[in-house]
Amino acid sequence: MRIASISRILDTLPARLNGRTALAVAAGALLAGCGLQQDIDVVLPAYPPQLVVEAYLENGQIPHLTVSESVDYLAPPTPQVLTDVTATIILPDGQRQVLHFAPGIDKRTNKAYTHLGSKPLAAQPGQTFGLELADTKGRRVTGAATMPARVPIDTVEWTFNDLPEEQRRAYVLMRFRDPTTPLDYYRFQIHRRRVTKNPEVEYTVEDRLNNGAEYSLGTSYEFQRNDTLVVSLYHLDQPYFQFLQSVQDARNANGNPFGQPSAIKSTVQGGLGIFTILSYERRQVMVK
Repeated sequence: MRIASISRILDTLPARLNGRTALAVAAGALLAGCGLQQDIDVVLPAYPPQLVVEAYLENGQIPHLTVSESVDYLAPPTPQVLTDVTATIILPDGQRQVLHFAPGIDKRTNKAYTHLGSKPLAAQPGQTFGLELADTKGRRVTGAATMPARVPIDTVEWTFNDLPEEQRRAYVLMRFRDPTTPLDYYRFQIHRRRVTKNPEVEYTVEDRLNNGAEYSLGTSYEFQRNDTLVVSLYHLDQPYFQFLQSVQDARNANGNPFGQPSAIKSTVQGGLGIFTILSYERRQVMVK
């Protein structure tokens, strides 16, 4: 590599540096340009691929889920669709419903799935469901989830700021009453028009400091007049809450040289992923 002379480097330094300081900076620049950098090859341990599942069951809906396979950290993020996985939902009474491999798109959420059940699910708060996955390689994934009670939304309201009409925006405030039971967890979402797109607002909270009290969850000034909004309040169990928190931590740490690496806290055993029963209340409003 060609290295510039000291005089060329000195010419590029600020005039306020004195001669001794400038010479030291120039010498440092020369040393940095010399072959003092050493590349180190890090041997990554072998990572056996695992089954990955994403399953959100809902009352009154035909159960479906997505099964894929994990890849090495540096491998291309290409989805691994598996055709040899048997998926089974275990109902609260012990009956088993097999989900067949039938890839498709859920029109309600616009999300893809790989396995589909045969009839709608009947799920009530307090009931526990099980999950079993098995493939021809001998891998097996199990999980269990209990449906939380529904927590009703009391009110959804909004307030506009005092800016000129073309700049006027409103914040949205949702209120609900937290049950007196401890360790309740919530997910707050607001979508524009429909839930098939990414939410405009999304975050999770817990009732550790305000158990049994009235909660108010809100936004910043970001909505315009005549916006149609879908406001959702999910009541979560603790494993699902911890899964969501770990996913957010992993996103924040990804690509951040100063961030602490974070592992995803799966809710299943023998593999990776999430298995839960959704319990939520939803309101559609128009901001006027």
